[in-house]
Amino acid sequence: MQGAMNVEFPLVGDAEIDKKVNEWQQWDKNEKTRGDIYSLCLSKDMDKLRKLLLSRLKFGTAGLRGQMGPGYSQMNDLVIIQTAQGLVVYLEETLRDVTHSNGVVIGYDGRHNSRRWAELTAAILLNHNIPVYLFSKLCPTPFVPFTVLHYKCAAGVMVTASHNPKEDNGYKVYWQNGAQIIPPHDKGIQETILKNLHPWDKSWDTSILSTSERLIDPLHEAMDCYMRALARDMLEPELNLSSKIEITYSAMHGVGYPYMVQAFKAANFKPFVAVEEQKEPDADFPTVRFPNPEEKSALDLSIETANMNNSTVILANDPDADRLAVAEKQSEGDNEWYVFSGNELGALLGWWSWYSHRRRNPDENPSQLYMMASTVSSKILKTIAAAEGFNFIETLTGFKWMGNMAAELQGQGKTVLFAFEEAIGFMCGTEVLDKDGVSAAIRVAEMAAFLSNKGMTLKGKLHELFSMYGYHISDNSYFLCYEQPVIERLFGRLRTFSGSPNTYPQLLLGGKYKVTSVRDLTSGYDSSQPDRKAVLPVSRSSQMITFTFDNGLVATLRTSGTEPKIKYYTELCAPLTEKNLKVIQDTLNEMVTEIISEFLQPDINGLISRSS
Repeated sequence: MQGAMNVEFPLVGDAEIDKKVNEWQQWDKNEKTRGDIYSLCLSKDMDKLRKLLLSRLKFGTAGLRGQMGPGYSQMNDLVIIQTAQGLVVYLEETLRDVTHSNGVVIGYDGRHNSRRWAELTAAILLNHNIPVYLFSKLCPTPFVPFTVLHYKCAAGVMVTASHNPKEDNGYKVYWQNGAQIIPPHDKGIQETILKNLHPWDKSWDTSILSTSERLIDPLHEAMDCYMRALARDMLEPELNLSSKIEITYSAMHGVGYPYMVQAFKAANFKPFVAVEEQKEPDADFPTVRFPNPEEKSALDLSIETANMNNSTVILANDPDADRLAVAEKQSEGDNEWYVFSGNELGALLGWWSWYSHRRRNPDENPSQLYMMASTVSSKILKTIAAAEGFNFIETLTGFKWMGNMAAELQGQGKTVLFAFEEAIGFMCGTEVLDKDGVSAAIRVAEMAAFLSNKGMTLKGKLHELFSMYGYHISDNSYFLCYEQPVIERLFGRLRTFSGSPNTYPQLLLGGKYKVTSVRDLTSGYDSSQPDRKAVLPVSRSSQMITFTFDNGLVATLRTSGTEPKIKYYTELCAPLTEKNLKVIQDTLNEMVTEIISEFLQPDINGLISRSS
């Protein structure tokens, strides 16, 4: 609707909704979203108005993420302004001196509205005399936490929805330690947002961006420092240049291409072959159903390009370049490709981090070295750590926990070599205290070149690791569920399986497989602990139950914090004596099928499978 700025919104006859409509009319200055609410008022779409205006996106440990559109329950200019105002107040309450002296970093990806929301945030900060390091171009998410540490800033903001559908966007916040915010900061920011909902006088005015001397573009310095750090970490740069491996790279319509070009130069690699159709940023992601390189068919164009150019390795970032997918051609002359899972890449990159660090520091005591993985990820690093003498830490799901743990360990003088989560997220070293798809891609390229020089492939090395430390094989996927009552009923049934609290399923397949322990990080129950209380932090706002079986299988069922998904993660850790991979795989398949059927009950609960 054109001219919505000057039109009086019609009342709909519901006092609660009319109050919020009037508020929206006064506060929102974006003609598109004003027009959307106006049209809903005209049609008296009470259900839609109630959904959009009577609830709001909650600021949590992932910041904000949701669908773009009008109303407090979606991502739009007004919600961003309210969020930025809350962030400013919280920073001034908690880190006033460092905020006003060292400022805040802001980056954005190529999604619809990302630059707009970065600029609105920057203007609000500048109008409070807070210096702002605003990237002048689209940047990878990991460049924001890197720059926070480089300039010793109070915080960082990245406007991105990572690999979510094109309709979504998000607002991710980093603290002064360079890691994503965790409690109590998430709750504190949420509280200050709610106390500062009325737009301030200058919050819609971005003219200060063209006049303020406190606005700094960190792009060139941050890029230069980041690339020099990448180059420093190379084990044998001369080997990289002489490598005969041809690599194909996809930016998945995101921000990664120009940064990966520079990264390959810095690491002394010859140029890669780009997937031309996905090289440039495109907020509509026209060549993929979902802009997530984990999803089936997402690498189709990469494989096609690689086959035409005789590449043997594929590297692919998600749209904000904080995740990495990898595929490897299986033999000369055919077009069969193996796509590595996040857990398999975690094993390979963990080994490479350990090997290369020991090559550089042969006399260092491994008791000062650490690796990490989230609780739903493979336990392969735990197994390697026990054999080699370094330390392994399991954290809650999400790099916010691993990043903050890494910062804490660094403060104690420890060295963190590597951290990963199964959703193709990897933290190689501590230059970035978050997952980083650019540095991970360079590490994979370096490892592939090193192995090729010894006549080995990535997959061959993976199987060598399994033969040394035991097979760790996984089957992870998800179901879609849009109904919260269904989710609550499903997990409630598992918690009261025998009719009373904390009576979880104990048998699978009629007793063929027995549950030896259950950990519930929603309720705080853990049967493996003497006091039956979980050691890891508990969150009652999300669902997460882990079952450990007598044959070594670990299965976790959990809800996603950013998508309408019920995810399942399973890993069978076989003893070193079991070398028959088919037997291990058949056991895993049988157990996963029954866990889905008996625990999740997709037909009864109306769950939508990933393949659908």
